[in-house]
Parts: sequence; structure tokens; C-alpha cells
Amino acid sequence: MRNTTGTAAANEAPVSPAGKLSWPPLIALSLGYFLVMLDVTVVTVAVPVIRDSVGAGASAAAWVVDGYSAVFGGLLLMGGGFGDRLGHRRVFLTGLGVFTLASAGCALATTPAALIAGRLAQGAGGALLVPTSLALLTAAYPAAAVRAKALGFWAAISGIAFAAGPLVGGLLVTGLSWRAAFWINVPVALLAVWLTLENVPSPVNRAGARGLDPLGQLLGVVGVLASAGMLNEAGTRGWTSPVVLGTGLLGAAALALFVLVELRTEARGLAEKPPLLPLSLFRSPGFSATTAVGVLLNLGYYGMLYLSTLYLQNERGYDALGAGLVLLPTVCMALVAAPLAGRLTARYGPYAPMAGALLLGAAGFTGWLLAGPDTPYWALLPALVATGLATPTTVLAATAAIMQSAPVENAGVASAVFNVARQTGNSLGVALFASLLADRDLVSGLHVSALIASAAFFTAALLALSSRRKAQARAAS
Repeated sequence: MRNTTGTAAANEAPVSPAGKLSWPPLIALSLGYFLVMLDVTVVTVAVPVIRDSVGAGASAAAWVVDGYSAVFGGLLLMGGGFGDRLGHRRVFLTGLGVFTLASAGCALATTPAALIAGRLAQGAGGALLVPTSLALLTAAYPAAAVRAKALGFWAAISGIAFAAGPLVGGLLVTGLSWRAAFWINVPVALLAVWLTLENVPSPVNRAGARGLDPLGQLLGVVGVLASAGMLNEAGTRGWTSPVVLGTGLLGAAALALFVLVELRTEARGLAEKPPLLPLSLFRSPGFSATTAVGVLLNLGYYGMLYLSTLYLQNERGYDALGAGLVLLPTVCMALVAAPLAGRLTARYGPYAPMAGALLLGAAGFTGWLLAGPDTPYWALLPALVATGLATPTTVLAATAAIMQSAPVENAGVASAVFNVARQTGNSLGVALFASLLADRDLVSGLHVSALIASAAFFTAALLALSSRRKAQARAAS
């Protein structure tokens, strides 16, 4: 067992011998991630039923959907920092516990306030368990080839869960009740807790664990939460709304102060109170570029997923379940992409597969230009398949790149930064594409958004290629 004093990820004992993929810890760490990503979208198709059931107005219903994502994105850095300082397994299990209790609270809610509170608590639990699950996975599989396979499975879970949310929500709402969308989390989360306790080893004695940078945490949470809130509200209120502008200014001010505080803390070099986010991480070209790829990836894919759902329901007349079934090909592609991406990343490194996948996705989005009031389904299949292949492949390769570019003692924070970047891309894509519908019809808004998504993927591909050239130059020198 590796044991590097003063680090968190290295103190998690490997559970997989070189060359062999051990499944129990991988399943344990992936189950929680699956639930977190599923709950980002599973509620969207149930909103009309929820509004009638608990008497929620339009604003409350929006917070039932968006509040979860805002808190999840806002607390990710804190979750990663807690894992690095207190132990990834402990924080992962805490996150699962919070998520389980919050899910039960949502299922039992009878008022809008109770349901919103439960959704916010779900987001907090997810922010604790996502970065720590990746850090535990990285430590559990020390061999690069095995780790690539494990990351492929883990990344596929993310893509499948997020894209399957509308379909799962439609099935549960149609067959049972909207409350079933929350009750289903409880047994799955409890299974993840049991598997973790049985198969993921505890960290060794952490007597040397460091402080928690409370000022940095406060500013980071306020900055990300306010920025996410601005993006969430912009789609409905408009970009010039006083609420949107005020929230955006608050977020910008908090993030600017966060950078200053983190720079000052890092410059002092205080081992007992290190920065929440060591900004020196961004000096690595691979880290900075991959973080930007995370924003552009989710802006394009999940922004278009949101608009395509609107197109299918509002323009083509599908119900919630029908729309989910139509989008099934883009979900199923993750099952093909994950093992392929794992092999390609293990053989060629992360940047070449990342760039290739992003170029495929950029071409795929142009297929949505064929969408119209009567477009046959087969004409849209190439777009669904291409973007469905490209996104999980990019997620896996980018995850490998971000973890390779960060020291092991910052594994949790590095994971959190990448997930914050992706969550920011989600909010920005949905807000931007929704705002494009304000002064144009749905089909033309879909076409403009498809071009923007394609440009985002193409730009991300250029960043990946640039990082690959720099990595090759460093290796040759």
C-alpha cells in the first residue's frame, strides 16, 4: 500500500492490483455519482404534476429544478477541500447520508418550502460525494491502464444518468407518482453506503490533516452560488433584470475576493491553513485548458439537451415519456463510448481522444439544423448518435487529464474544479439557449443554439489539441 505522508488521495489504500479491474469498489463509488447526476434532470418532466400536488407557483417550481443544481455547483469546491483535508471516504459517506435523508424529505414534502429545502439539501450532499468519489477511484486503481477503464465506467455513469433523467422521470411519474422519483434514491444510496463500507478502504491516520480555509470557503460558495443563481434566473427573467444583474455583481465581487484571498494564503505558504483552491494548479496548461473544456462541453451538450426536449414536446407534440424515448439513442451511446474511450485514453493519452470526440460532436450538432415542424426521426438520428458518443468520451478523457495534471494531495479539489466547470457550463448553456427563444420561434432558436454548441465543441477541440502539442513538447525536452 502506498502511503505518502501529508497527502489525502495517496493515503487511500489501492484496492485493485495492477492489470485487474476490481468491480465492487467501482460500483460503490459510481452508484452515488449516478444518483447525483440523475437528480439534475429527473425532476424536469415532473414539474407540472409537482406544482399541482404541493401548490407551487412558477418561481417555486423553478427553484425545485434549479436550486439543486445551484447548491451542487456552489458547494463542490468545499466538498473537494473537505475530502482532501478530512479523508475522502469519510466525506463520501457523509455526502451519501445527506443525499439519502434529503431524498426522503423531498418524497414526504407537502409544501413548496419543504420540497425546495429538500432539493437544496440534496445538492449539498451531492457536492460532498462527487469529488470524493473520483479521488477515491483514482487512489483505488493505481495502474494507469486499469484506472482508465475505471474512469470510463465512472464517466459513462454520469452521461447515462444525466441524459436518462427525463426518461426515468417520465416512467416513474406515469407509472407511480412524482414522489417515486425521490424514493428510488433511498435504497440505491443505502446500497452504495454498504458497498463502500465493505469494499473501499478507510484512510490511514490523518493526524497531519490541515485546516479548512473558512474565509476562502465562504467567498467561494457565495461566488459560485450567486453566479449559478444569475444564470438560472436569466433564462426566465431576462439578462437585464435587476435580480439577474444584482446577483451577477454579487457573484463577480465574491469570486474576485476569493481569488485575492487564495493568492494571499498560498503566497504565505501556511501548511496548517492552505488555500481552498491552490491557484498554482492553473499554471499547468493541461489543467487550465481542461477546465475550459468542461465549461464548453456542458454548455453545448446539455444546453442542446434542454432545447431538444422543448422541441420534442412543444413543437412535435410528444409527452414526457415519448420525448425521453426519442432521446434514448444519445443516452445509449455512453455504453459504447465508455469502454472505447477507456482503451483510447490508456493507449494514446487523454488529449487525442478528447480532441477527436469534440470534433465529432461539433459535426453532430450541425445535424440539428435539419430539425423542423415535420422532420422525420431518422434525419435527427445522426445528431443524437454523434453527440451521444462524443460527450462521454470527452468526459472520460478530460477527467483523466485533470487528475494527471494535479498533485495527488489536491485530487479532491481538482475533481471539484472540473465538476464546477461542467456545472457552470450546464447553467450557462440552458440560460443562453433559453434566452435565444425570447425573440424567435422554437425551431429557429434551436438552429442558432446548434451552431453555438458546435462552435463550443470546436473551440474545446482546439484547446485539447494545443494541450497535446505542449505535452509532447515537454516529453521531448
